[in-house]
Amino acid sequence: MSEPAQVADLVAAFRDAVGYADAPVLIDQEGGRVQRLKPPHWSSYPPGRHYGQLFAVDAQAGKRAAWLGVRLIAHDLHALGITVDCLPVLDVPAKSGHDVIGDRAYGEDVETVVTLAGLWPKVWLWAAFCRSPSMCRGRGWAGADSYLELPRVDTPAVDLEAVDFEPFRRLSGLPLAMTAHVVYTAYDALNPATTSKRMIDDVIRGIIGFDGCLMSDDLSMQALAGALGDRAQVAFDAGCDLALHCNGDMAEMTEVAARSPELTGAPLRRAKAALDARSEPKPLDEQAAREELRALLARLADR
Repeated sequence: MSEPAQVADLVAAFRDAVGYADAPVLIDQEGGRVQRLKPPHWSSYPPGRHYGQLFAVDAQAGKRAAWLGVRLIAHDLHALGITVDCLPVLDVPAKSGHDVIGDRAYGEDVETVVTLAGLWPKVWLWAAFCRSPSMCRGRGWAGADSYLELPRVDTPAVDLEAVDFEPFRRLSGLPLAMTAHVVYTAYDALNPATTSKRMIDDVIRGIIGFDGCLMSDDLSMQALAGALGDRAQVAFDAGCDLALHCNGDMAEMTEVAARSPELTGAPLRRAKAALDARSEPKPLDEQAAREELRALLARLADR
């Protein structure tokens, strides 16, 4: 799939196959290193850190650039029928953390992250917490990439709650969030957040105060152990509302589906609320928006 028409046709065919015209379609489209739709058919966008660097020099310019980047990505996705972008990144990276976050983070302080990430729900989509803020997410201290192995964070709870979890707490009204395959030993020394009832009940639902729809990160990542069906079951038992499986392996998909319960009760309420939070983007002068974004980002190159 390399051209816009092909992607749009695939999205439409998926919805026809499942018989659900509003079926959500998710993507990771941040800009920088994490951009699934790439040139020449789609524009290239900067990583979040570039917006943060501009924000440090000129707060209004940084916010405007971040808003334009979000709005243009929404424009691209809307044309394809894609309805969920797994953003914003809410991590506050630590110097000792793995570079899986790096320049994907908007900045190295809570205020920058909250200010720029908070623009997402004001633009479009359901704006999930996702892709890096995974615990919901809070993995700035993680020393490993959960795609490859299980990270452990030994940071004391007082530090996690003062810094790492603070962006999530302040943006806890978002309708959709993602857990992390990361062990936070201050709360649960054995289980990653995705499969830890204590992390979900006490931290995500409690300390952070998130009452939206909670989905797992990709169950096929190597941070988790065991059969795929077992991974799904443990994630649901811990309190995830939805489970993600993203590698396209049909046998694994069948395992996960077989262990996925029908949505009822609170999970159904939260899922419906997430669907209801979607909105159509307002009209956009695409060319003018792209020109303005280029001009704002060019100020970084001039420094």
